[in-house]
Amino acid sequence: MPLSIDHIVIAVTDLDQAMRDYEALGFTVLAGGEHPRGSRNALVVLADGAYLEIIAFARPVPDFRWWNVLNDAGSGLVDYALLPADTLDTDLARARAAGIEIDGPIDGARLKPDGTDIAWRSARPPEPDIPFLCEDVTPRALRVPEGTAREHANGVTGIAGVTVAVRDLAASVARYKALTGLEPAAFGTVPGLGFGLAQFRLGRQVLSLTEARSDACEGLTRHLDRRGQGAFAISFFGPADRPLDRALAHGARLEIVGEH
Repeated sequence: MPLSIDHIVIAVTDLDQAMRDYEALGFTVLAGGEHPRGSRNALVVLADGAYLEIIAFARPVPDFRWWNVLNDAGSGLVDYALLPADTLDTDLARARAAGIEIDGPIDGARLKPDGTDIAWRSARPPEPDIPFLCEDVTPRALRVPEGTAREHANGVTGIAGVTVAVRDLAASVARYKALTGLEPAAFGTVPGLGFGLAQFRLGRQVLSLTEARSDACEGLTRHLDRRGQGAFAISFFGPADRPLDRALAHGARLEIVGEH
């Protein structure tokens, strides 16, 4: 099975309000449950099997990067995960052999609102310009619900792409090549826009790495200064092109792009 986007993480200060706001954006939002560290989450599951994880923390977790980014910079995108192409152990060994520093396997668990325990394993790089890997231990349908939960009033059907803010495009491209085994479909400076761009294709999904190369990239530079490297913006497949309200999205840059 080829690599694909598993989920994208949005950390928020108020989970209940975020759930209401994402419903107002036209998403079907599910209560996810509680993690052993005390965090709670909600899910927006898409027809392609990927999902948004909206997460909030009941208490400080200073040894966990997501909490630190939320505490320092406020609500917004903090990370994203890929499903392994083979098994987590195999992909982890391959990444390390290619020179990627990555921690794991790390056991994860969540107690769902109906009392069901679910479990997974992950592998996480110390520097989040590249994604972490996530593999189910319990059946995937327990972690990623199926059926009508994947239908959304706004017409969104799946992830079209993730834009990733990076400080050194060439270095991050080398890390993505080592992690995914793929060559970039595009690599260079975007004429007239002042930023570097490299793209990796995972089927229909596109991972776009961006590096600020001029003063015109103020939003990207500000993101790197406040939130560090990592997920910068998300595009969804849907009925027509339009951005989604960042206030309702709790700081996340989200847009719908037409299925064409």
